[in-house]
Amino acid sequence: MKALLVKTSSMGDVIHTFPAVTEALAKRPDLIIDWLVEESFVEVARLHPGVRKVIPVAVRRWRKGILRAETRAEISGVRRALRLETYDLVLDAQGLIKSAWLARFARRPIEGFDKRSVREWPASLVYARGHTIAREGHAIDRTRRLFGAVFGYEPDLDQFASGLEREGPGSDEVFLLHGTTWPTKRWPTGAWIDLARGLVARGLVPVVTHADPVEATVAEAIAAAVPGVVHLPKTRLGTLADRLGRARGAVGVDTGLTHLAAAFGLPTVALFSSTVPGLTGPMGRATEVIASEAACAPCRQRTCRLTPGAAVLACHATMGADRVLASIDRWAP
Repeated sequence: MKALLVKTSSMGDVIHTFPAVTEALAKRPDLIIDWLVEESFVEVARLHPGVRKVIPVAVRRWRKGILRAETRAEISGVRRALRLETYDLVLDAQGLIKSAWLARFARRPIEGFDKRSVREWPASLVYARGHTIAREGHAIDRTRRLFGAVFGYEPDLDQFASGLEREGPGSDEVFLLHGTTWPTKRWPTGAWIDLARGLVARGLVPVVTHADPVEATVAEAIAAAVPGVVHLPKTRLGTLADRLGRARGAVGVDTGLTHLAAAFGLPTVALFSSTVPGLTGPMGRATEVIASEAACAPCRQRTCRLTPGAAVLACHATMGADRVLASIDRWAP
């Protein structure tokens, strides 16, 4: 069976789909999976060894110039390429109007969440078959249940494998994954500096990087304050992923690279303040979540309404570097 998987974004959502792909390929040896993904995350989807082909789309970019001739030509090119593949079915694992629109390009039967389970109910109107998947539980488990319903097997949720696990560290580097979009998810720069100092004192090498000017400011501050911090320049995601996969461990906020570190099987400390780890947190064989103990957490808000603009938000005040270092001491004594 040849299937087209539609799960375009975000990075965390793409990585959350890896365990479902890994299990489906193990349960169904006849299965061939191609993946339709946003162009920014092509290198992430290609990390999974079981995916035959990764096909980029550019919905985020197309939206900015949907009437341009170049945009229409790109969309037509994707549509033609998908129709040449003659898939047996299309699995829309995202459940959005945009993903359902893309799924239709292949002109093959589409399956996904039913109208009670899907994120945007109009998406289910184009599915040949919808599956009831309880909304409760982690996104990774919901996706695994969906794959099982589509491909005809019962997922074993007591077992977990991302398909990316690596054996042993290749360096003493510990990645400090500070970059994220929501202000409420950003750990204070001072806490990162305290953590970096603690890592250096333990003979470990803190590594920081950045993807935009805001993140660059934080990375530069950490590197300037703590001799021994390695500040990597902005680089391709695939190159960064390769180095991350060989690290000793990682500490990160709720961001895509933290999910990737967990998927690699690295010892990973995930810091959750405004979001809910039980729904969208990273999973891995050596992942520990440190959640805010503030009464207002998790608020699920992009910006803080209690202490807007404060250097240290209420939820972050309970998440000091000492808690993180205590976790690190358990895997890097």
